[in-house]
Amino acid sequence: MVSELRIGSILSLCDKSERARHRLGQNASARQDFVGAKLALFIGGQLAVIRRDDTPGLPYAGCLDLPGGAREQGEMPEDCVLRELREELGLQLPRLALQNARFYTTPVRAWFFSARLPAARADDIVFGDEGQDWALMDPWDFVKAEDAVPHFRGRVRGVLNELSPGKFG
Repeated sequence: MVSELRIGSILSLCDKSERARHRLGQNASARQDFVGAKLALFIGGQLAVIRRDDTPGLPYAGCLDLPGGAREQGEMPEDCVLRELREELGLQLPRLALQNARFYTTPVRAWFFSARLPAARADDIVFGDEGQDWALMDPWDFVKAEDAVPHFRGRVRGVLNELSPGKFG
C-alpha cells in the first residue's frame, strides 16, 4: 500500500506543488493575516506526531498534535512551519518540499501543509523542548485517534484522500 501511494503521488507531485503555490499566491491576505502553521509530515509513510504538554489551561493539553505552531512577527506561512519543524523535531526541509497548502479560518486563521521524507530521516529527529514526546504512527490511526487534536484529524484525512483518492475513505 505504501508503494502504491508513493507511485501514484510521485506522478502528480509537480502538478500538486504548482497548484499549492498558485493557491498561496492568490491568497495574499491570508499570507499576511494568520496566527500559525502546521505540517502533516510523513516519514517513510508514517505520520510524525507530538504529544502536547499536559499543562493546565493549554488548549488540547496532552493530545496528539502535528509539528508547527505560532507565527513570529513578519513570517510567511512556509517560514513559520519550517521554523517550528526545526524547533520541535530538529529537521530541516526546503520550502519546495511543502505540499498541499491550505488556509483555514477555524478554529484560528492558520496554514496547513504536508511533506514527505524517506524513512531514514527519522534518525535525524532531535526532539525539542515543547511537548512530552514524539512518535511516528500510521496516519489512519491518527485520523481515528480520540486523543488527537480534533480539527487536525480531518485535515490529515484530507491530505490522505488527495494523495490517494478512495484509499483512505
